[in-house]
Amino acid sequence: MSNRTINVDDRLYGYLLDVSLREPGVLARLRAETLKLPQAGMQISPEQGQFMALLVKLTGARSILEIGTFTGYSALAMALVLPAGGRLVACDVSDEWTALARRYWREAGVEGRIELRLAPALETMRALLGEGAGGSFDLVFIDADKGNYGAYYEVALELLRPGGLLLADNVLWDGRVADPANDEESTRAIRAFNAALHDDARIDLSLVPIGDGLTLARKR
Repeated sequence: MSNRTINVDDRLYGYLLDVSLREPGVLARLRAETLKLPQAGMQISPEQGQFMALLVKLTGARSILEIGTFTGYSALAMALVLPAGGRLVACDVSDEWTALARRYWREAGVEGRIELRLAPALETMRALLGEGAGGSFDLVFIDADKGNYGAYYEVALELLRPGGLLLADNVLWDGRVADPANDEESTRAIRAFNAALHDDARIDLSLVPIGDGLTLARKR
């Protein structure tokens, strides 16, 4: 028994995956190919992808906005469980990384559910507001440059419907957020983001220690 979250070492992590991970083959292949890239550390863990897919199902989300797509693992995990007529708008600036994503989305048969917009995410988000999409998204996932997390969050709240769910990745930042000696710009940005959400009365909040830390914020 434990009254706090336990430490997950390599042996326990392996057990966790053995007894809980149900990763479709197309996701496993995408993850394996992404691991060969120098930027492989940017990809979410498979158990986090499965958790996010479960959140899509639990919330009944039909309209998803993803800020930061990389090679498309998280978008694919969520798109695979979208109901008929559901859509996911994916924001990224890299044609190279998203070309890999598109190949796997096509293989999985979900390319038609995903609208990829290659532009700075804030531009895309503000364009969505201009298109009348305010208050229309059921779920928003933020996983992009950390310095803009606060700005992404504010516009995301405008795009989310009341009761919609916002997810933010990397909020534990490999433990650096709790290291007072770490004064890196990205670390400071995530600390500020976490502190702002803690005191934000517009949301219900939980920070889950899965992957590199995942914040769940429900818009009130």
